[in-house]
Amino acid sequence: MTNADLSRLALDKSHPTVSPARRRRRRLLRWGLLLLVLLAGVGFAWLRLQKAPLAVELTTVTTTYPTQAFTLLNATGRVTAARKASVSAKATGRLQYLGVQEGSPVKAGEVIARLEALDVKAAREQATAANAAARANLAQGKAELADAELNLRRQQDLFSRGFVSQAVLDAAESRLARARATIASLEAAIGVSAAQVRSAEISVDQTVIRAPFDGVILTKNANVGDIITPFSSAAGTQGAVVTMADLSTLEVEVDVAEASIGRIAVGAPVEIALDALPEARLLGRVSRIVPVVDRSKATVLVKIGFDERDPRILPDMSARVAFLSRAPAAEDRKPVTAVRKESLREENGQTVAFKADGDTARRVSLVRGRELGDLVAVDGLASGDRIVLRPPPSLRDGQPIRQADRK
Repeated sequence: MTNADLSRLALDKSHPTVSPARRRRRRLLRWGLLLLVLLAGVGFAWLRLQKAPLAVELTTVTTTYPTQAFTLLNATGRVTAARKASVSAKATGRLQYLGVQEGSPVKAGEVIARLEALDVKAAREQATAANAAARANLAQGKAELADAELNLRRQQDLFSRGFVSQAVLDAAESRLARARATIASLEAAIGVSAAQVRSAEISVDQTVIRAPFDGVILTKNANVGDIITPFSSAAGTQGAVVTMADLSTLEVEVDVAEASIGRIAVGAPVEIALDALPEARLLGRVSRIVPVVDRSKATVLVKIGFDERDPRILPDMSARVAFLSRAPAAEDRKPVTAVRKESLREENGQTVAFKADGDTARRVSLVRGRELGDLVAVDGLASGDRIVLRPPPSLRDGQPIRQADRK
Protein backbone atom coordinates (compact mmCIF):
# COMPACT_ATOMS: atom_id res chain seq x y z
CA MET A 1 0.00 0.00 0.00
CA THR A 2 1.29 3.43 -1.04
CA ASN A 3 1.63 6.51 1.14
CA ALA A 4 -1.27 8.09 -0.69
CA ASP A 5 -3.48 5.21 0.34
CA LEU A 6 -2.38 5.52 3.96
CA SER A 7 -3.07 9.24 4.03
CA ARG A 8 -6.65 8.57 3.07
CA LEU A 9 -7.06 6.44 6.16
CA ALA A 10 -6.11 9.31 8.63
CA LEU A 11 -8.85 11.20 10.52
CA ASP A 12 -9.64 14.68 9.38
CA LYS A 13 -9.50 16.71 12.63
CA SER A 14 -10.57 19.90 10.99
CA HIS A 15 -14.20 18.68 11.19
CA PRO A 16 -15.50 17.78 14.73
CA THR A 17 -16.95 14.37 15.28
CA VAL A 18 -19.18 15.45 18.43
CA SER A 19 -21.93 17.94 17.97
CA PRO A 20 -22.23 21.04 20.27
CA ALA A 21 -25.55 19.84 21.62
CA ARG A 22 -24.01 16.62 22.72
CA ARG A 23 -21.17 18.45 24.47
CA ARG A 24 -23.69 20.61 26.37
CA ARG A 25 -25.53 17.55 27.48
CA ARG A 26 -22.30 16.08 28.78
CA ARG A 27 -21.45 19.26 30.72
CA LEU A 28 -24.93 19.33 32.21
CA LEU A 29 -24.55 15.70 33.17
CA ARG A 30 -21.22 16.36 34.88
CA TRP A 31 -22.66 19.34 36.78
CA GLY A 32 -25.68 17.30 37.76
CA LEU A 33 -23.49 14.49 39.08
CA LEU A 34 -21.42 17.00 41.05
CA LEU A 35 -24.58 18.55 42.49
CA LEU A 36 -25.89 15.14 43.47
CA VAL A 37 -22.60 14.37 45.23
CA LEU A 38 -22.77 17.67 47.08
CA LEU A 39 -26.39 17.10 48.08
CA ALA A 40 -25.58 13.60 49.22
CA GLY A 41 -22.72 14.96 51.36
CA VAL A 42 -24.90 17.61 52.87
CA GLY A 43 -27.64 15.10 53.57
CA PHE A 44 -25.20 12.69 55.13
CA ALA A 45 -23.75 15.44 57.32
CA TRP A 46 -27.26 16.52 58.31
CA LEU A 47 -28.20 12.97 59.23
CA ARG A 48 -25.06 12.60 61.30
CA LEU A 49 -25.77 15.89 62.99
CA GLN A 50 -29.31 14.77 63.77
CA LYS A 51 -28.04 11.53 65.26
CA ALA A 52 -25.25 13.19 67.32
CA PRO A 53 -26.33 13.75 70.97
CA LEU A 54 -26.89 17.37 71.90
CA ALA A 55 -24.80 18.50 74.86
CA VAL A 56 -27.12 19.86 77.57
CA GLU A 57 -26.94 20.62 81.26
CA LEU A 58 -29.18 18.47 83.43
CA THR A 59 -30.79 19.22 86.80
CA THR A 60 -32.81 17.13 89.23
CA VAL A 61 -36.43 17.60 90.18
CA THR A 62 -36.67 18.16 93.94
CA THR A 63 -39.27 18.11 96.67
CA THR A 64 -39.56 21.34 98.61
CA TYR A 65 -41.95 23.16 100.89
CA PRO A 66 -43.91 26.35 100.16
CA THR A 67 -42.55 27.92 103.33
CA GLN A 68 -39.44 28.64 101.31
CA ALA A 69 -41.38 31.47 99.65
CA PHE A 70 -41.59 33.47 102.90
CA THR A 71 -38.36 32.40 104.60
CA LEU A 72 -36.39 35.36 105.89
CA LEU A 73 -33.11 33.55 106.47
CA ASN A 74 -31.72 30.10 107.19
CA ALA A 75 -29.32 28.92 109.86
CA THR A 76 -27.83 25.65 111.02
CA GLY A 77 -27.24 24.44 114.54
CA ARG A 78 -27.70 21.56 116.94
CA VAL A 79 -30.31 20.22 119.31
CA THR A 80 -29.47 20.74 122.97
CA ALA A 81 -31.23 20.21 126.28
CA ALA A 82 -31.94 23.31 128.34
CA ARG A 83 -31.78 21.15 131.48
CA LYS A 84 -28.71 18.97 131.52
CA ALA A 85 -26.43 17.81 134.34
CA SER A 86 -23.24 15.90 134.96
CA VAL A 87 -24.18 13.92 138.05
CA SER A 88 -21.48 13.12 140.60
CA ALA A 89 -21.08 12.60 144.34
CA LYS A 90 -19.96 15.16 146.90
CA ALA A 91 -17.97 12.45 148.65
CA THR A 92 -14.88 10.64 147.48
CA GLY A 93 -14.91 6.86 147.27
CA ARG A 94 -14.97 3.75 145.17
CA LEU A 95 -18.04 3.20 143.00
CA GLN A 96 -19.84 0.18 144.42
CA TYR A 97 -23.15 0.18 142.54
CA LEU A 98 -24.32 1.64 139.23
CA GLY A 99 -27.94 1.04 138.36
CA VAL A 100 -28.35 2.78 134.99
CA GLN A 101 -27.14 2.52 131.42
CA GLU A 102 -27.16 4.93 128.49
CA GLY A 103 -30.77 5.67 127.60
CA SER A 104 -32.20 4.68 130.99
CA PRO A 105 -35.09 6.92 132.08
CA VAL A 106 -34.84 8.13 135.67
CA LYS A 107 -37.10 10.03 138.06
CA ALA A 108 -36.06 12.84 140.37
CA GLY A 109 -34.58 11.36 143.56
CA GLU A 110 -34.06 7.90 142.05
CA VAL A 111 -30.82 6.20 143.13
CA ILE A 112 -28.38 6.12 140.24
CA ALA A 113 -25.25 4.85 141.98
CA ARG A 114 -23.65 4.25 145.38
CA LEU A 115 -20.12 4.61 146.72
CA GLU A 116 -18.50 2.38 149.32
CA ALA A 117 -19.62 3.79 152.68
CA LEU A 118 -18.19 1.51 155.39
CA ASP A 119 -16.21 4.30 157.07
CA VAL A 120 -18.99 6.88 157.08
CA LYS A 121 -21.53 4.31 158.23
CA ALA A 122 -19.21 3.39 161.12
CA ALA A 123 -18.93 7.08 161.98
CA ARG A 124 -22.73 7.34 161.93
CA GLU A 125 -23.04 4.36 164.27
CA GLN A 126 -20.50 5.90 166.61
CA ALA A 127 -22.37 9.22 166.62
CA THR A 128 -25.65 7.40 167.21
CA ALA A 129 -24.13 5.52 170.15
CA ALA A 130 -22.73 8.72 171.63
CA ASN A 131 -26.13 10.33 171.32
CA ALA A 132 -27.72 7.37 173.10
CA ALA A 133 -25.16 7.61 175.91
CA ALA A 134 -25.80 11.33 176.26
CA ARG A 135 -29.52 10.70 176.54
CA ALA A 136 -28.90 8.03 179.20
CA ASN A 137 -26.73 10.46 181.15
CA LEU A 138 -29.48 13.05 180.86
CA ALA A 139 -31.99 10.59 182.29
CA GLN A 140 -29.63 9.89 185.20
CA GLY A 141 -29.11 13.60 185.71
CA LYS A 142 -32.83 14.23 185.80
CA ALA A 143 -33.18 11.53 188.48
CA GLU A 144 -30.42 13.22 190.49
CA LEU A 145 -32.19 16.58 190.02
CA ALA A 146 -35.45 15.16 191.31
CA ASP A 147 -33.69 13.70 194.35
CA ALA A 148 -31.93 17.04 195.01
CA GLU A 149 -35.22 18.92 194.83
CA LEU A 150 -36.85 16.44 197.24
CA ASN A 151 -33.89 16.65 199.63
CA LEU A 152 -34.02 20.46 199.60
CA ARG A 153 -37.69 20.47 200.49
CA ARG A 154 -37.04 18.02 203.34
CA GLN A 155 -34.16 20.09 204.70
CA GLN A 156 -36.19 23.28 204.44
CA ASP A 157 -38.95 21.68 206.51
CA LEU A 158 -36.48 20.45 209.13
CA PHE A 159 -34.75 23.84 209.22
CA SER A 160 -38.04 25.60 209.81
CA ARG A 161 -38.62 23.43 212.87
CA GLY A 162 -35.07 23.88 214.09
CA PHE A 163 -33.95 20.31 213.62
CA VAL A 164 -31.04 21.06 211.19
CA SER A 165 -28.53 23.85 210.92
CA GLN A 166 -28.14 26.49 208.24
CA ALA A 167 -25.11 24.62 206.88
CA VAL A 168 -27.20 21.54 206.15
CA LEU A 169 -29.77 23.67 204.35
CA ASP A 170 -27.06 25.39 202.30
CA ALA A 171 -25.60 22.02 201.31
CA ALA A 172 -28.99 20.88 200.03
CA GLU A 173 -29.39 24.05 197.99
CA SER A 174 -25.90 23.63 196.51
CA ARG A 175 -26.67 20.05 195.58
CA LEU A 176 -29.81 21.18 193.72
CA ALA A 177 -27.88 23.87 191.85
CA ARG A 178 -25.25 21.34 190.78
CA ALA A 179 -27.96 18.96 189.57
CA ARG A 180 -29.56 21.70 187.50
CA ALA A 181 -26.22 22.66 185.98
CA THR A 182 -25.55 19.03 185.15
CA ILE A 183 -28.89 18.82 183.38
CA ALA A 184 -28.03 21.85 181.24
CA SER A 185 -24.65 20.34 180.38
CA LEU A 186 -26.20 16.99 179.51
CA GLU A 187 -28.82 18.64 177.32
CA ALA A 188 -26.06 20.53 175.48
CA ALA A 189 -24.17 17.25 175.05
CA ILE A 190 -27.28 15.69 173.57
CA GLY A 191 -27.51 18.58 171.09
CA VAL A 192 -23.89 18.07 170.09
CA SER A 193 -24.31 14.32 169.67
CA ALA A 194 -27.54 14.81 167.70
CA ALA A 195 -25.68 17.19 165.36
CA GLN A 196 -22.94 14.61 164.97
CA VAL A 197 -25.57 12.02 164.07
CA ARG A 198 -27.05 14.32 161.42
CA SER A 199 -23.58 15.04 160.05
CA ALA A 200 -22.83 11.32 159.85
CA GLU A 201 -26.15 10.68 158.14
CA ILE A 202 -25.37 13.41 155.59
CA SER A 203 -21.98 11.83 154.96
CA VAL A 204 -23.65 8.50 154.35
CA ASP A 205 -26.27 10.12 152.11
CA GLN A 206 -23.53 11.78 150.06
CA THR A 207 -22.31 8.34 149.04
CA VAL A 208 -25.68 7.77 147.36
CA ILE A 209 -25.97 9.44 143.93
CA ARG A 210 -29.53 10.40 143.00
CA ALA A 211 -31.12 11.86 139.88
CA PRO A 212 -31.61 15.63 140.34
CA PHE A 213 -34.63 15.73 137.98
CA ASP A 214 -36.69 13.57 135.65
CA GLY A 215 -34.68 12.75 132.55
CA VAL A 216 -32.72 10.23 130.51
CA ILE A 217 -29.14 9.05 130.96
CA LEU A 218 -27.06 10.29 128.02
CA THR A 219 -23.60 8.99 128.88
CA LYS A 220 -22.08 6.71 131.49
CA ASN A 221 -18.71 8.08 132.56
CA ALA A 222 -17.68 5.56 135.24
CA ASN A 223 -17.91 1.88 136.05
CA VAL A 224 -18.10 -0.11 139.25
CA GLY A 225 -14.69 -0.04 140.91
CA ASP A 226 -13.68 3.43 139.71
CA ILE A 227 -12.63 6.03 142.25
CA ILE A 228 -15.11 8.91 142.22
CA THR A 229 -14.09 12.34 143.44
CA PRO A 230 -15.85 15.70 143.16
CA PHE A 231 -12.70 17.21 141.68
CA SER A 232 -11.31 14.72 139.18
CA SER A 233 -7.73 15.95 138.98
CA ALA A 234 -5.95 12.87 140.24
CA ALA A 235 -4.91 10.14 137.83
CA GLY A 236 -7.27 7.19 137.66
CA THR A 237 -10.24 9.05 139.13
CA GLN A 238 -13.58 10.07 137.65
CA GLY A 239 -15.70 13.14 138.26
CA ALA A 240 -19.20 12.75 136.89
CA VAL A 241 -20.67 9.27 137.08
CA VAL A 242 -23.30 9.93 134.41
CA THR A 243 -24.54 12.77 132.23
CA MET A 244 -28.30 13.15 131.99
CA ALA A 245 -30.78 15.52 130.38
CA ASP A 246 -34.43 16.37 130.55
CA LEU A 247 -35.60 15.64 127.00
CA SER A 248 -38.75 17.69 127.53
CA THR A 249 -36.53 20.79 127.46
CA LEU A 250 -34.91 20.12 124.07
CA GLU A 251 -34.26 23.19 121.92
CA VAL A 252 -32.14 24.16 118.93
CA GLU A 253 -29.17 26.48 119.19
CA VAL A 254 -28.13 28.30 116.00
CA ASP A 255 -25.61 31.02 115.21
CA VAL A 256 -27.05 33.96 113.29
CA ALA A 257 -24.80 36.55 111.67
CA GLU A 258 -24.95 39.79 113.59
CA ALA A 259 -25.80 41.61 110.35
CA SER A 260 -29.01 39.54 110.12
CA ILE A 261 -30.05 39.47 113.77
CA GLY A 262 -32.33 42.48 113.25
CA ARG A 263 -34.55 40.40 110.95
CA ILE A 264 -35.70 38.06 113.73
CA ALA A 265 -37.35 38.60 117.10
CA VAL A 266 -38.33 36.57 120.14
CA GLY A 267 -41.53 34.67 119.40
CA ALA A 268 -40.98 34.65 115.61
CA PRO A 269 -42.15 31.41 113.90
CA VAL A 270 -39.57 29.01 112.53
CA GLU A 271 -39.52 25.67 110.73
CA ILE A 272 -37.04 23.07 111.94
CA ALA A 273 -35.65 20.33 109.71
CA LEU A 274 -33.46 17.60 111.21
CA ASP A 275 -30.85 15.82 109.12
CA ALA A 276 -31.57 12.58 110.98
CA LEU A 277 -35.33 12.86 110.29
CA PRO A 278 -35.58 14.29 106.76
CA GLU A 279 -39.31 13.61 106.52
CA ALA A 280 -40.08 15.64 109.65
CA ARG A 281 -40.43 19.42 109.50
CA LEU A 282 -41.42 20.76 112.88
CA LEU A 283 -42.77 24.13 113.89
CA GLY A 284 -41.02 26.16 116.54
CA ARG A 285 -40.47 29.67 117.82
CA VAL A 286 -37.55 31.85 118.80
CA SER A 287 -37.44 31.41 122.57
CA ARG A 288 -34.56 33.76 123.33
CA ILE A 289 -31.68 35.64 121.79
CA VAL A 290 -28.50 35.52 123.85
CA PRO A 291 -27.37 39.16 124.24
CA VAL A 292 -23.72 38.47 123.48
CA VAL A 293 -21.91 38.66 120.13
CA ASP A 294 -19.19 36.14 119.38
CA ARG A 295 -16.48 38.45 118.11
CA SER A 296 -14.47 35.65 116.53
CA LYS A 297 -17.40 34.60 114.32
CA ALA A 298 -19.49 37.80 114.33
CA THR A 299 -22.57 35.78 115.26
CA VAL A 300 -25.29 35.84 117.89
CA LEU A 301 -26.58 32.69 119.57
CA VAL A 302 -30.32 32.18 119.06
CA LYS A 303 -32.27 29.47 120.88
CA ILE A 304 -35.31 27.88 119.26
CA GLY A 305 -38.07 26.11 121.17
CA PHE A 306 -40.14 23.28 119.69
CA ASP A 307 -43.86 23.86 119.21
CA GLU A 308 -44.08 20.34 117.78
CA ARG A 309 -42.10 17.45 119.17
CA ASP A 310 -40.97 14.09 117.92
CA PRO A 311 -39.89 11.37 120.37
CA ARG A 312 -37.04 10.48 118.02
CA ILE A 313 -35.29 13.82 118.54
CA LEU A 314 -32.06 13.44 120.50
CA PRO A 315 -29.51 15.91 121.85
CA ASP A 316 -26.70 16.97 119.48
CA MET A 317 -28.69 16.19 116.33
CA SER A 318 -27.86 18.65 113.56
CA ALA A 319 -30.74 20.90 112.56
CA ARG A 320 -31.58 23.47 109.90
CA VAL A 321 -33.80 26.35 110.93
CA ALA A 322 -35.81 28.54 108.56
CA PHE A 323 -36.91 31.83 110.10
CA LEU A 324 -40.34 32.67 108.65
CA SER A 325 -41.98 36.04 108.10
CA ARG A 326 -45.34 34.57 109.16
CA ALA A 327 -46.81 31.45 110.66
CA PRO A 328 -47.32 28.83 107.91
CA ALA A 329 -50.80 27.67 106.94
CA ALA A 330 -51.66 24.00 106.63
CA GLU A 331 -51.15 23.99 102.84
CA ASP A 332 -47.76 25.65 103.26
CA ARG A 333 -46.52 22.61 105.14
CA LYS A 334 -47.26 20.07 102.41
CA PRO A 335 -44.29 19.17 100.18
CA VAL A 336 -44.50 19.99 96.47
CA THR A 337 -42.49 18.94 93.44
CA ALA A 338 -40.40 21.84 92.18
CA VAL A 339 -37.92 22.62 89.41
CA ARG A 340 -35.67 25.52 88.61
CA LYS A 341 -37.28 28.29 86.60
CA GLU A 342 -34.70 27.99 83.83
CA SER A 343 -35.84 24.42 83.13
CA LEU A 344 -39.24 25.49 81.83
CA ARG A 345 -40.26 26.60 78.35
CA GLU A 346 -43.47 28.13 77.15
CA GLU A 347 -44.81 26.63 73.92
CA ASN A 348 -48.18 27.66 72.51
CA GLY A 349 -49.35 28.85 75.93
CA GLN A 350 -48.31 25.63 77.62
CA THR A 351 -45.49 25.03 80.09
CA VAL A 352 -43.17 22.22 79.04
CA ALA A 353 -39.89 20.68 80.17
CA PHE A 354 -37.58 18.10 78.65
CA LYS A 355 -37.10 15.01 80.76
CA ALA A 356 -33.97 12.91 80.29
CA ASP A 357 -35.17 9.42 79.39
CA GLY A 358 -31.84 7.69 79.27
CA ASP A 359 -29.98 9.46 76.45
CA THR A 360 -33.14 10.90 74.91
CA ALA A 361 -35.02 14.11 75.64
CA ARG A 362 -38.75 13.64 76.15
CA ARG A 363 -41.06 16.63 76.05
CA VAL A 364 -43.33 16.75 79.13
CA SER A 365 -46.33 19.04 79.57
CA LEU A 366 -46.58 20.51 83.07
CA VAL A 367 -49.04 22.37 85.25
CA ARG A 368 -47.20 25.33 86.69
CA GLY A 369 -47.76 26.28 90.34
CA ARG A 370 -46.51 28.92 92.74
CA GLU A 371 -42.98 30.28 92.67
CA LEU A 372 -40.77 29.31 95.59
CA GLY A 373 -37.75 31.54 95.33
CA ASP A 374 -35.57 30.16 92.52
CA LEU A 375 -37.91 27.17 92.14
CA VAL A 376 -41.36 26.70 90.65
CA ALA A 377 -43.88 24.13 91.84
CA VAL A 378 -45.00 21.87 88.98
CA ASP A 379 -47.31 18.92 88.44
CA GLY A 380 -46.26 16.29 85.92
CA LEU A 381 -42.82 15.29 87.17
CA ALA A 382 -41.58 13.17 90.07
CA SER A 383 -38.90 13.99 92.57
CA GLY A 384 -35.58 12.65 91.35
CA ASP A 385 -36.37 13.01 87.64
CA ARG A 386 -33.61 14.59 85.58
CA ILE A 387 -34.59 17.39 83.24
CA VAL A 388 -32.74 19.70 80.88
CA LEU A 389 -31.66 22.98 82.44
CA ARG A 390 -32.01 25.96 80.06
CA PRO A 391 -33.18 23.85 77.07
CA PRO A 392 -31.84 25.30 73.78
CA PRO A 393 -34.40 26.39 71.15
CA SER A 394 -33.23 23.61 68.83
CA LEU A 395 -34.04 20.85 71.32
CA ARG A 396 -36.93 18.66 70.17
CA ASP A 397 -38.85 15.73 71.54
CA GLY A 398 -36.97 12.44 71.07
CA GLN A 399 -33.65 14.12 70.31
CA PRO A 400 -30.51 12.38 71.64
CA ILE A 401 -28.80 14.29 74.45
CA ARG A 402 -25.75 13.98 76.63
CA GLN A 403 -24.50 15.66 79.78
CA ALA A 404 -22.45 18.69 78.91
CA ASP A 405 -18.90 18.80 80.21
CA ARG A 406 -18.62 20.97 83.26
CA LYS A 407 -16.23 23.84 82.98
